[in-house]
Amino acid sequence: MLRMALESGSDVPKPVKAVPHVAEVYSFRHCGCLYLTFILKKMGDRVANYTSRLQQQEGEIKLLQYEIERLRDPQELNFTSSQLDELREENSRLKYRLDILKRSLQEEMSQNDKVMLNVNQRLQQIFGEAISTTYPGLENPPLTVTPNQQAKFGDYQCNSAMAMAQMLKAKGQKVSPREIAEKIVQNIPNNELIERTEIAGPGFINVHLKRMFVSKLLSNLLVNGVKPPSLKKKKKVVVDFSSPNIAKEMHVGHLRSTIIGDSMCRLFEFLDYEVLRLNHVGDWGTQFGMLIAHLQDKFPNYLSVSPPIADLQAFYKESKKRFDEDEEFKRRAYQCVVKLQSKEPDFIKAWNLICDVSRNEFQKVYNCLDIHIEERGESYYQEMMTAVIKEFEEKGLVQLDEGRKIVFAPGQSIPLTIVKSDGGYTYDTSDLAAIKNRLFDEKADIIIYVTDSGQAMHFQVVFAAAQLIGWYDPKVIRVEHAGFGVVLGEDKKKFKTRSGDTVRLMDLLEEGLKRSMDKLKEKGRDKVLTPEELVKAQRAVAFGCIKYADLSHNRINDYIFSFDKMLDDRGNTAAYLLYAFTRIRSIARLANIQEATLRTAAETTEVLLDHEKEWKLGKCILRFPEILQKITDDLLLHTLCDYLYELATTFTEFYDSCYCVEKDRQTGEVVKVNMWRMLLCEATAAVMVKGFDILGISPVERM
Repeated sequence: MLRMALESGSDVPKPVKAVPHVAEVYSFRHCGCLYLTFILKKMGDRVANYTSRLQQQEGEIKLLQYEIERLRDPQELNFTSSQLDELREENSRLKYRLDILKRSLQEEMSQNDKVMLNVNQRLQQIFGEAISTTYPGLENPPLTVTPNQQAKFGDYQCNSAMAMAQMLKAKGQKVSPREIAEKIVQNIPNNELIERTEIAGPGFINVHLKRMFVSKLLSNLLVNGVKPPSLKKKKKVVVDFSSPNIAKEMHVGHLRSTIIGDSMCRLFEFLDYEVLRLNHVGDWGTQFGMLIAHLQDKFPNYLSVSPPIADLQAFYKESKKRFDEDEEFKRRAYQCVVKLQSKEPDFIKAWNLICDVSRNEFQKVYNCLDIHIEERGESYYQEMMTAVIKEFEEKGLVQLDEGRKIVFAPGQSIPLTIVKSDGGYTYDTSDLAAIKNRLFDEKADIIIYVTDSGQAMHFQVVFAAAQLIGWYDPKVIRVEHAGFGVVLGEDKKKFKTRSGDTVRLMDLLEEGLKRSMDKLKEKGRDKVLTPEELVKAQRAVAFGCIKYADLSHNRINDYIFSFDKMLDDRGNTAAYLLYAFTRIRSIARLANIQEATLRTAAETTEVLLDHEKEWKLGKCILRFPEILQKITDDLLLHTLCDYLYELATTFTEFYDSCYCVEKDRQTGEVVKVNMWRMLLCEATAAVMVKGFDILGISPVERM
C-alpha cells in the first residue's frame, strides 16, 4: 500500500508503518495456514519433535498474532467491505487454530517432562534438520550421531560430513568434509540441548551439551521415575519362545530360548507395547500315537494316571525304537494317531494326562526363572491347517512332488512340505497356520521367533511363503527370527553331563542354587543376613547369574557355560552388578536419609554437575533410552548388559571422587550430606532397577 500511495501521489497517513498490499496479506495468510496445517499434521509425531520446534513455533505464533491484530484495523487497509469481512472471518478461524496449537504444544511439553528423553535421537533430529537446510536436494543424507568416548572431544559427535562429501562427489560436486561440517553447524536450529559445537579433524562435529538441561532431565527422572519415550502408536508384539516338547524334560538347550525370549518380552512391555508371550510346545503328531500305543502295552492304567516325566521320556525313547523296528507296532501307532486326530475320548484323555504331567514339570522351571507365558502348542493350530492348504492351492502355489504337496517361495532354494505323501501335516504346515493366526487373528505388528540359529533357514522359507501368498508386507509388519548359538561346556563342546547325556534344566538350576549359597556363606553373608534375606539373595544370585551369563553374550554366538565365571563378583557379571546395586542402595540407609527426604529433595534440589565425574555419571544415566532403542532395533540384549556394567563402573568412579556423605573422622558422625550427589545415587539405582527388570533379574536391597 505504501508503494501504491507513493506512485499515485496521494497522502500517506502513516509513512513509518508500512501496510502490506492485499495480495501480500493474502499470501501471508495463505502461507500461515499452510504452515499451521503442516504443524497440525505432524502432531502425531514423537514428543521430542515438539521439543525441538517449540521455539520456532512460538515465534511463528507471535508473528501470526501480530498480523491478526493489524488486520483488525480497517484504517490501515484499502480493502472493500466484502474483502474485510472475508479476511476477518479467515483470521478468526486462524486464531482459533492457533489457540488449539498452543494448547496442544503445552500438553505435549507437559507430557514430555514426564518421560525420559532419548538424547541421541533428539540430536539426530537437530542435525537432520540442519543437514536438510544445508543440502535440501541431497536425497537420504547419512545421519550419524554417537556418544564421544573421550570427554575432551565433547559429549556427542556428528560424523555425517565425510559420507556426505562422497555423495556430493558422485553428483559432480567437490566439497571438503570440513566445509560441509561448517555449513551444517551454521544451520543448526535453535534448540534446548546444545551448548556449543566444534569441528575437529576432517569434519567431525563435536557437540557439548548444556549442563543445565542435562540437570533438568535428571530431575525429571527422579520426580517422575524411569519412563521410556511415548510411542506414536501402540503396537502389538507376539514373541514365540521356549517351546519345549511334551513328554520330554526341558534341557539346557531350552535355556537360551526361554531367557532371551522372556527378556525381549520385558523390553517391549517396558516400552508400552502390547505383548503376547507364546509357548509353541510340541504337543501333536505321530510321536503321540507311538507313545500311547507303547503305554497300552507297558502302562495299562495310562487312562487314569500318567507316568512321571522321567518315565515318560524313557517310554518315548522306547516307543521310537519300536516304531522304527516293529512294523506291527508302527501300524498300531498310526491307528492311534488317527483316533487321536479324530478326537476319540479315551485317546484325548490319555493325551491330556501326558500334557498335564509335562506342563507341571515345565512350570517348575518357569517358576524358578520367573517366566510368564501362554501355551499354544501345535495342537492349537490343527483346525486351521486345512484352510491354509486350501488357500495355497486356490492361489495356484502348490506343486506335487512324489505324493507330497510342496510350496516354493521366491528366492528360496528349498520348498515347504505342507502335506506329506501319507496325507499328514508337517512342522511347515503348523508354522504357516501359526503365522497366519498371529497376523490376522492377533493382528500383530511385530512377530519374533526365538529359536536356535539352526532353524534360520526354515523360518526364512516360512516368512517368504507368507509374503508370497500376500499375508503381510515386510515394510509394514516386522517378522523376524531371533536366532542364537548353542551352550557349550568348559571343554568348548556341546554342554552335556559326564555320561554324555543332555543336561536337565532343573538339575542346572538346582546346582546354581547350591553354588550361590556356598558363595554367600564364603563371604560371611549368612552372619549378617536374616534367613529370609539369605534365601532371597541366594535365588537372586543363582538365577540372576545364569540369566546374565546368557544375555551378556551376543545371542548369535555360542557361549561357554561356567558357574565359576558367572558367580565371580569381579568384572561384567550379575554378581558384580547385584553387589554394586546393594552398595548404592546402602548409602542413604547408612546416612539415615529417609526415602521421603529424597523424594522432597528431587523436587527442590538442583542436580549439580560441576565435577567431571558428576557430569560423566549424569550423561551415562541419560543414555538409557538410546540403549533401549538400539536393542528394539536389533534385538541384541548384550548391549543392555554392557551398558549396566558401564553405569556401575562409572558410578564407582563418581563415588570414589565425590563425597556424597561427609563424616567426622574422629566420631564417624555425619556432618554434611551433599544432597545433589545423593540424588545422582538414586538416579543410578533407578535406572539399574529397570535394566535388571528387563533382563529378568531380581535385585535385593541387602546382600
